[in-house]
Amino acid sequence: MDWNLADLFELVADTVPERLALAHGIDGPTRTWRELDRRANALALELAREHRPGDKLALYAYNRPEFVEALIAGLKARLVPVNVNYRYREEELCYLLDNSDATAVVYEAEFADRIAKVRDRLPTVRSWIEIEDGSSGNGFATPYAELVGDGTERRLEIQRSPSDLLFMYTGGTTGMPKGVMWEHRALYHALGGGGNAVVAEKASESAEEHRGRVAQEARAQRLLPACPLMHGTGLFTAINALGSGGTIVTLAGKSLDAEELWATIEARGVNAAAIVGDAFARPMLKALDENPGRWDLSRFLLVVSSGVIFSPPIKQGLLKHLPHAILYDSFGSSEAVGFGTELTTRDSTVQLAKFRIGPNCKVFTPDGREVAPGGDEPGYIARSGPIPLGYYKDEKKTAETFKEYQGRRWSIPGDWCTVNADGTLNLLGRGSVCINTAGEKVYPEEVEEALKTHPCVADAIVVGVPDDTWGEAVTGVVLLEPGARADEAELRRHVRERLAGYKTPKRVVFADVSLRAPNGKADYKGARGRALEALGLQP
Repeated sequence: MDWNLADLFELVADTVPERLALAHGIDGPTRTWRELDRRANALALELAREHRPGDKLALYAYNRPEFVEALIAGLKARLVPVNVNYRYREEELCYLLDNSDATAVVYEAEFADRIAKVRDRLPTVRSWIEIEDGSSGNGFATPYAELVGDGTERRLEIQRSPSDLLFMYTGGTTGMPKGVMWEHRALYHALGGGGNAVVAEKASESAEEHRGRVAQEARAQRLLPACPLMHGTGLFTAINALGSGGTIVTLAGKSLDAEELWATIEARGVNAAAIVGDAFARPMLKALDENPGRWDLSRFLLVVSSGVIFSPPIKQGLLKHLPHAILYDSFGSSEAVGFGTELTTRDSTVQLAKFRIGPNCKVFTPDGREVAPGGDEPGYIARSGPIPLGYYKDEKKTAETFKEYQGRRWSIPGDWCTVNADGTLNLLGRGSVCINTAGEKVYPEEVEEALKTHPCVADAIVVGVPDDTWGEAVTGVVLLEPGARADEAELRRHVRERLAGYKTPKRVVFADVSLRAPNGKADYKGARGRALEALGLQP
């Protein structure tokens, strides 16, 4: 069945009104599905007074209940939600709000100063709605609590469509952010269509069938998105959980604190978490190693990861503490969901970046030839079926990413891989950050994982920098563990023992702050700038 997401969430609220829908922190505010629906109704009615279907609603906040409420309110009013990276400064913020044609902005009061500085440059924004968080706010904004009040049972009398839109702006690590346009029906089906991808459960075929599934308390997911809701992994997993009648638990802290995470999982009875690879899994494992048995995690069953490498040693380390859990490693992007998956349990073995290819997926060379299994020829992973319409206001980039092959339309974001004889994928990395060194192609992720196996390395990003001899020189930017010491020669030697010589970094420079965006993805642009500066090279 094709769903409009607002209609889907209203079905859930009508089916399980007293079930917990939202919870914040260990002992923070909660919302039942009835309360969530009432509050979203009130905000939707206010939005509909000032805005028309198809107008854009920007969401600029940390993970918190109001983020989800505002998202659902926008969907109810047929507005197009737009995710805003809360790390953006004034110029980036102004670009995104202008590029998306936002007419309404819901923002957290902590960002009031940034909003005040860009307000006059954004004449299309008619509504500034401020979520109170104890910070000094803007006098020109409407308080969020004033609009929501006690909520209302009255819903908008409006005919919605499965073709209504949701925008997912990409992070812009290799260029300016771009708005990926998802129709509700495409996103719903890409996320499993009401089924359970982990256990290969088929999609719901009717509203009544889906209502029956939602009503089953034992099936309800209680999800903690450890990654930001403003990015694809967090938002898409949250939408999936909510659409199945689940609960979203958000952390009270504004940056990852692994001990807070495990304590919240215990206190709220969380059974699933969404993360972005090793950037989240490493501190989570460290907290468990340092506090064995501290938290009751017997109800915690599932870790979903997407976006970056989730390495086998970290997986196996987590499973020592969580022997009953499943680690679901999903290979996807803002432009498509379900390129490949890998399930890891205590008894399974995995290889780095090896995925079972997803349905409606193939691998193509740049000239459109399908890559045959069992060879070494690399190609781009492609997904057909439920995929986005393209990029908002960017026909050129849309044509480059969404192509017609074999009589079908494919999403091809640019991830390189080879295909094994058994049809599984070996992920090589994003083509846009591939390093060409003396004619050899080096994919940063492989070198990064080799660096991170050194006990002193907390994180690593690998980039190419200009070099007269090699064209591009493989260069590691490394963050060491607190108190650890390792020099450049030692780290280069460590990689050379594990990879071909041409993949060994020619230089290693050291960072003293995180190398990643809040969603856990590598900031290649920032890392390259840091490397150039450390080596005295021009950008």
